[in-house]
Amino acid sequence: MTTPYILYGSPLSPFQRKVEAVLALKGLDYECEAVNVMGMPDWYMEISPLARIPSLRDTTIATEGAAGTITDSSAICGYLEKKQPEPALYPDDAFDHGRALWLEEYADTGMAMAGGMGLFRPIIFNLFQKKEPDLDTARKTWNEKLPPLYDYLEKQLDGRSHFIGDSITIADISVACQIYQTDMLAGTPDASKWPSLVAHYEAMKSHDCFAVNRTACEKILAKVVPEKFDLSA
Repeated sequence: MTTPYILYGSPLSPFQRKVEAVLALKGLDYECEAVNVMGMPDWYMEISPLARIPSLRDTTIATEGAAGTITDSSAICGYLEKKQPEPALYPDDAFDHGRALWLEEYADTGMAMAGGMGLFRPIIFNLFQKKEPDLDTARKTWNEKLPPLYDYLEKQLDGRSHFIGDSITIADISVACQIYQTDMLAGTPDASKWPSLVAHYEAMKSHDCFAVNRTACEKILAKVVPEKFDLSA
């Protein structure tokens, strides 16, 4: 084993993207092992009984089976923060810490349900199955479900470069990961409506911590999505 960490999942997952960003920011070496999300193998279901990706294996604890593994991106990121405290990605202040966890949950639940289930899956899952993309569902999501989520985030940023403090936290990472999920297929949100959010996203997207995942995603999508979809009303 050349690296201590193995990340099981798919680079197209926003939750794997989040973990990869945390690993990169903390300077931790890792390897990725693909898991077929359309039909998860038995060995992976042993590790992740709720059928979720990604899962992380710490090979210093165990190299096979469920031992040494953690499933769920938030649990994994919390583990990595304890394992490698610097640079800190969770605020020390109790209230700010709570806010960071809330924004992480806002992204992982609210944004993931809207953008992931309502836009990414109707397009990309259909394409992978050689079906026509469900652009009606995706368009409804783009024009009706995502804007209120962006309104809230724009207010939370209030013109700042980070959601909390003056450095990257799990809140910044989580939100950027979810916006990238829809950006891959439909582009960025409207900067005239959400200027702070788009500026924040563009800065995060270009950060080195997303480079490996971004390259992997672009390679996969180049085969099935040569051009982004216009989902404007």
